[in-house]
Amino acid sequence: MQLIITDAWLVKSRAFHLSGSKLLMAVIASSFVLMLISAGLYHWVFLKGAREGWPIIGTLVRLVVKDEVAQQDRFMRENIEVMAKKLGEMQAKMLQLESLGERVSGLAGVNPAEIKIKPGQGGRLVAGRDLSMLELQATLQELDSIAIERADWMTVLESRLFEQKIKKMMIPTQAPVPNSNLGSMFGWRIDPITGRSALHTGLDFPATPGTPIFAAAGGVVVTQEFQSEYGNIVEIDHGNDLISRYAHTSKVFVKKGDLIKRGQKIAEVGNTGRSTGPHLHFEVLVQGIPQDPQKFLNAGRNLTSLPMARDGAAVTSGVLASKGNLAGAPPSQR
Repeated sequence: MQLIITDAWLVKSRAFHLSGSKLLMAVIASSFVLMLISAGLYHWVFLKGAREGWPIIGTLVRLVVKDEVAQQDRFMRENIEVMAKKLGEMQAKMLQLESLGERVSGLAGVNPAEIKIKPGQGGRLVAGRDLSMLELQATLQELDSIAIERADWMTVLESRLFEQKIKKMMIPTQAPVPNSNLGSMFGWRIDPITGRSALHTGLDFPATPGTPIFAAAGGVVVTQEFQSEYGNIVEIDHGNDLISRYAHTSKVFVKKGDLIKRGQKIAEVGNTGRSTGPHLHFEVLVQGIPQDPQKFLNAGRNLTSLPMARDGAAVTSGVLASKGNLAGAPPSQR
């Protein structure tokens, strides 16, 4: 393509030879310049109209601003809904932790009201910037992970405390005949029938016939029969080679194999077997060896302050008889 340019009097002329590529570049450059000029004019006219309040331009500006505000409101509502959902989850976890804390404190013997007291806080105010949405979300996620970790820890602690409480309930520390004065104590005495020195392997609780007898601890009935020396007898296995024995009863309300709860009525006081009068003969045996039941009953008064060994034998280890091995002791009035 050849382009010839002349002046007005056709005196001078100049010819330009344009190839296809040069023509294309010229068209593109012209279009780009034209777009820049148009954009500049549009921007100048739009800003001038917006500042001076031209009717059409003002309406367009209001529509654009309204659309931007609507988008921002929609974005804020969506984020608020997400944050509200997170907050609800956190509140549920806090309620779960509070419930766990109350149960654990009950097992540990702590008043739950003391835990709920808000700790004092204070100090000099050092103002900081407002948190961004991302920072707030990160903080909530961190709190959420901490709450989950604390809940798991409290659940494990509750199971451990519950296990210890169950073990304590399986140690015969409750008096089998409440509000009854003790008769013969554990140890050597003059046998009331033979008049000779003999070992008394338990405690006697004198009471009127028909007085209720309660299980000193939970366990399983392993013996319920009549024996010539013990009369109507009940033996309860509490685990860890620990057995409690109730003798000379008149009536028995349990049978072999029954699962017994601590404090459950199992029999009534009587005068059966080798006995001189109505009373309960109460024994505690560790690995088949009679122990002084009074030490168990005394330990029961302060059971919550006693340490509990993993095998449940912390109390029994402290109440072993100090009078030697009693396995071969001769029978006396039981």
